Amino acid sequence: MLYTSINNSRIKEINQLKQKKFRDKHNLFLIEGEHLLKEAYSAGCLKEMFILEGIDFKLDVKTNYINKKIVNYLTEVERPSGIFGVCQIPNSIIKGGKILVLDGIQDPGNMGTIIRSAVAFNVDTIIISYKCTDPYGSKVVRATQGMIFSSNIIKVDLKETIKELKKNYKIYVTKVDGGNSLKNVTKEEKFVIIMGNEGNGVSEEIRYLADEYLYIPMNEKCESLNVGVATSIILYEFGG
Repeated sequence: MLYTSINNSRIKEINQLKQKKFRDKHNLFLIEGEHLLKEAYSAGCLKEMFILEGIDFKLDVKTNYINKKIVNYLTEVERPSGIFGVCQIPNSIIKGGKILVLDGIQDPGNMGTIIRSAVAFNVDTIIISYKCTDPYGSKVVRATQGMIFSSNIIKVDLKETIKELKKNYKIYVTKVDGGNSLKNVTKEEKFVIIMGNEGNGVSEEIRYLADEYLYIPMNEKCESLNVGVATSIILYEFGG
């Protein structure tokens, strides 16, 4: 089918997926670019494509064609590719022995970096708080370079979930001004690592649930690390 008007109801519905409330409502999100669509397709998440007429890009899913005006309406990048996809947000469950918890991560770039590192270092489940930036927002998805389609991501109430996890997992919480050096921490086979907000760290109500605090030793000239960088280092040290 060829769409030619931004006033078309279906095109408006697709455009609404740029907003979190509509992503949550429909359990869908919008992606853009050949690489992301291929990753989504390989993961079985790609439901439908919207392609600029004249572009030769084929995958075995429902395909619609659009004109340049609609491309400019849908895109969130300076140089649009003309290739868009609608993806299903997976219904996930907590699984595996390596769990990463994110408490209030706000920056989309940091979230994207963390998701990429979690895949690189074999994290089984990423649990995020309701205060985190939406992992299915366009900036986060682009920052993951497609690794979001290899991630098991769950959004829950952290306090109750971590209390339950404590029965079977060791809970590690990052703490800049105390705890054990990352190199000296006893690393358990089943663990939960909790990383906090860029400015405030892990919230107090979550921090007290820790079995052990840890920090990354560094030059005294550097007060702290970017949370994306810190998470990557910790996951690597835990035997990614």
